[in-house]
Amino acid sequence: MTRIGVTGHMNITAESVSLVYAEIARLLAEAGDPAELVGVSCIARGADSIFAQAVLDAGGRLEVVLPSRNYRQRKVKPDHAELFDTLISRADTVHVMEFDDAGKEAYEAANAAVVGTCDRLIAVWDGQPSEQGGTGTVVELARDNNLPVDIVWPDGAARS
Repeated sequence: MTRIGVTGHMNITAESVSLVYAEIARLLAEAGDPAELVGVSCIARGADSIFAQAVLDAGGRLEVVLPSRNYRQRKVKPDHAELFDTLISRADTVHVMEFDDAGKEAYEAANAAVVGTCDRLIAVWDGQPSEQGGTGTVVELARDNNLPVDIVWPDGAARS
């Protein structure tokens, strides 16, 4: 099995989605046999969901890590709910972190779970420093754990 995780920006512009998707799809194709691919994602809006869809489209299996028991109810906005629910329904495995409420500690634990269970990480990241628990800190965590990181930020990509 090849286990690839994701971290990335939630606020990718609509015009950037296809650019990011294409780059992720290319990296997944390079990873080898789709039957051996497991994508690990928190399926938040933006990068996480784009990655999850690319994994499924490539023929891989999706493993979801939810930061808390109330994540769906408290954090998934109406404009992301349909895609979130579709991705959850197509996931082979859903892990829910041991937190009742979504928050900084829950997000950091979910990020650590993704990083700690993968062979490599795809980071949809513009390279800018981030707050604790943001994309930049997850990249730093992965690198500190000697996990290979592929940075995805295609020309023309932007955040809203």
